[in-house]
Amino acid sequence: MLLAIDAGNTNVVFALVDGRTIKARWRIATDPRRTADEYAVWLNQLLMLEGFDRSQVDGVAISTVVPRALHNLEVLATKYFGRDALIAGRPPLEWGIAIDVDEPSSLGADRAVNTIAAHALHEGDLIVIDFGTATTFDHSDYTGAYKGGIIAPGINLSLDALVNNAAKLPRIAIEAPGGNLSVIGRNTVDQMNIGIYWGYIAMIEGLVARMKAEVGRPVKVIATGGLATLFEQHTNAFDAIEPDLTIQGLAIMWERAHIQ
Repeated sequence: MLLAIDAGNTNVVFALVDGRTIKARWRIATDPRRTADEYAVWLNQLLMLEGFDRSQVDGVAISTVVPRALHNLEVLATKYFGRDALIAGRPPLEWGIAIDVDEPSSLGADRAVNTIAAHALHEGDLIVIDFGTATTFDHSDYTGAYKGGIIAPGINLSLDALVNNAAKLPRIAIEAPGGNLSVIGRNTVDQMNIGIYWGYIAMIEGLVARMKAEVGRPVKVIATGGLATLFEQHTNAFDAIEPDLTIQGLAIMWERAHIQ
């Protein structure tokens, strides 16, 4: 099985993948100072709890947007799994798609991996929305080429900025509205939740509409990331939700590298 690792700005996701089937997944807060030994103790316990063993891992693939975290993850692969980690974007895990933007080398690995996975699962022009620390909107055309996108503050980042810079505002949990869909709040907490939640819905719908108009062809919208399901019940902007797109992309790239 493949141990796929997606190191993001907020969390590192580890997943065991058999073919293209995700057997188990775990996440831990991203900390570049975390050593390979610390990862190994934590991960070994979780593997055993799920009924797996380190010996079942025959490959390690990593996608990261946190360069300082990469070294310890590579050491984890070699020291505790006896495998050299393959890094997304480097041989033999090359992108295999055109990166048609002004500065291809600046594209985050997760966004390229998401594009690869999205086109393996869906046809035509796509917009992939990834709800993470930042929320990214990425357009790829019907050939699978990455054409560009948008980077916006993530919803939790937006809320943190609001609370940290307004002394009287409390910290709240972001929640989807229940039965009451009013956008005129009667108290501070409701007003904050409306501003954050419905404001984010408005941003999603507005940016998607503008991207579709600019593309000028039918476009399918794919949502991914842990917060994607938070919005789906109150917007029709998404055509599909793929919660594990980055992990699926790593599995696809791994599979292609070993078929060649």
